[in-house]
Amino acid sequence: MDEKKEVQGTILPPAPDNTKASEDEFFSVLKTVAPGTHLRSALDGALKTGKGALIVVENEKVLPILDGGFRVNCRFTPQRLIELTKMDGAIIIAKDTKKINYANVLLTPDSKIKTLETGTRHKAAERTAKQTGTLVIAISERKNEITLFYKNIRYPLKSTDEIRRKANEHIQLIEKQRELFDRHIERLNRLELRNYPSLNQAIQVLQKGRFIQKISYDLRKHIIELGNEGTLLKTRLKEITSGVEKETNLVIKDYTNVDVKKSKILLDSLSYDEILDPDNIMKALALENPIVVSYIKGWRILSKSSLSEAEIATLIREMGSLGNAIHSNIKSYSILLGEEKAQVFKEEIERIKLNA
Repeated sequence: MDEKKEVQGTILPPAPDNTKASEDEFFSVLKTVAPGTHLRSALDGALKTGKGALIVVENEKVLPILDGGFRVNCRFTPQRLIELTKMDGAIIIAKDTKKINYANVLLTPDSKIKTLETGTRHKAAERTAKQTGTLVIAISERKNEITLFYKNIRYPLKSTDEIRRKANEHIQLIEKQRELFDRHIERLNRLELRNYPSLNQAIQVLQKGRFIQKISYDLRKHIIELGNEGTLLKTRLKEITSGVEKETNLVIKDYTNVDVKKSKILLDSLSYDEILDPDNIMKALALENPIVVSYIKGWRILSKSSLSEAEIATLIREMGSLGNAIHSNIKSYSILLGEEKAQVFKEEIERIKLNA
């Protein structure tokens, strides 16, 4: 293969805290082994040979735990790595994955590091990843699978066909959830514009919104794993989920009894099953029962106008509720917004009411 046409990945440098991988770090790792990269071609080729292997991306903490082996110091090509997997020891490649540095090396990570793995190769892989904060890849000839270890993450690498199938299933599920989300938003619009607080309806919006966001996160991993093949799916996902996060956050802002950031963190921590329980949503909003909500703050509806965030905050603070904010006269608006802005806002609100 022409070297210029091959896609080469890069590994993020380890963060000071090697115990837990951030989302961006993990996505960077997935990009490194996506279809079309040198490394993925090598991994797939090694798997087909029926040989097991242990591959480590070098960083400053790897060298002290290497024992034996020999220095290779050659340009990385899939074929060279495949040939080296015929040896028993680990293969050490450069941080940018452009060179093969060592081969047939024994890894000696701290044996006190906890591991749930049973095989010798996979134990060494998990302990090395945790101790050095780098990417370690274990290829199992017995299970015919590739497993990524990075800091605290263990991730089985799936075949391109399996990833594509799961990604398409996720897209279909998100499309259905988006239809339901939009219906609930329309109902919430009608209720709020008539000044009828409806926590139950708001909860349904949050449930669907969080469902979409969680499924989108899982799909994003699949898209990254697909590499260049995931471009169309990425575009489609962006289209389907447009505005969901913003709308969901504004519903939280309208109905929470605590800091918005705290409610978002609590909602983000819920599993798929936990999201289905309305009580969990109410707890995240610090509400005891639906009766507690007697008025609507109005951030979401007022954000549909041309008012700035500061102007919306002023309107909510002075008017006290969405009902007062959208059912007042032009004179009241003029005092807070100025005559010109008040006239524009009044027209916008009337248009929003009409379209609800």
